[in-house]
Amino acid sequence: MATAHTLPLLNAKQPDEAFALYVHWPFCVSKCPYCDFNSHVRETVDQAAWRAALLADLAHEGTMLPGRTLGSIFFGGGTPSLMPPATVAAIIDAVAGNWRVADDVEITLEANPSSVEAARFADLAAAGVNRVSLGLQALDDATLAFLGRAHSVTEGLGALETAQAAFARVSFDLIYARPDQTPDAWAAELERALSFGTEHLSLYQLTIEPGTRFATLFQQGKLTPLDNDAAADMFESTRARLSAAGLPAYEISNHAKPGAESRHNLTYWRYGDYAGIGPGAHGRRLGQATVRHKKPENWLSAVARNGHGMVSEDALPPRDRAVEALLMGLRLGEGVDVARIAARSGVAEPVDFGAVERLVKLGLIEFAPPRLAVTERGFGVLDAILAEVVA
Repeated sequence: MATAHTLPLLNAKQPDEAFALYVHWPFCVSKCPYCDFNSHVRETVDQAAWRAALLADLAHEGTMLPGRTLGSIFFGGGTPSLMPPATVAAIIDAVAGNWRVADDVEITLEANPSSVEAARFADLAAAGVNRVSLGLQALDDATLAFLGRAHSVTEGLGALETAQAAFARVSFDLIYARPDQTPDAWAAELERALSFGTEHLSLYQLTIEPGTRFATLFQQGKLTPLDNDAAADMFESTRARLSAAGLPAYEISNHAKPGAESRHNLTYWRYGDYAGIGPGAHGRRLGQATVRHKKPENWLSAVARNGHGMVSEDALPPRDRAVEALLMGLRLGEGVDVARIAARSGVAEPVDFGAVERLVKLGLIEFAPPRLAVTERGFGVLDAILAEVVA
């Protein structure tokens, strides 16, 4: 077992890494009962005003990261497939005026699988989007109704087919460990999902988030979550099945064919720099945490007033940077480079090496200096491991 003083913690050179850009579109047709994201329903949206404001917010970030190379763009929400393709194109075009753009830049857009939004896929691809993430969420109509989704299975699968024809890369989401869901039912749904041949799947266990409609129903005794042990069994069987199918888990909830991982999300999990624009968007750049105004109208007013939508921009203390990097990075199958975290944060011992030694003996983590990684067995108790390891 290596000790902290054997690691070249403070001398590791920080690489000149490409950074990522997140663009938040806050509007949805309706609010899903499980969703705690910054999403809003509005009868009308002034598209010209929103395009101008996003471009202004983007230009401000361009002054903060001059001369850098952009490796990925992610349009999230909300429902960014409701954005006019012309707005998406304008943002992508403006990016090239602010930064160098990697030749293989990954440009992802989250989309609802409705026929109306699918009709825009060809135009979004022409605008420069080369990867789409579809919110299918389930493959049976009763569950879709329970989750508050506006599309049917037939409509969703039609959108998936359209997406696969329009974009080079396609991912879709499913939610499992739902109330009363059986292992056999989930296994059958998972087999059907695999049959569509997509390179990437995001598989999330249903959680009851504070402030959501589901949280209210839970408090009223009208919604009973799946038993924790049953959910844990589904988690383990899901990872095993996806690995056998050639889509191993590279992050706790994300599975991909080798080489098809989301490069944008890897920037987050590897604690690289990223800029965030749009309502409620967060950023981490040059040791600073940025936060935009959350309410759409407040963000618009801030952009008009200040030229950007930021509500706060704070230097992160070294310890906070180290903790964030560990909390993000240990979600990855590849784990974290402890020396890199130390170099980027300035914290010589970002992990509790005594805890690391104990957890290695229990078979929950592996440590081959400087890389620290959670084992397959350990991912089932990741939260407990993080509480132990973070110094």
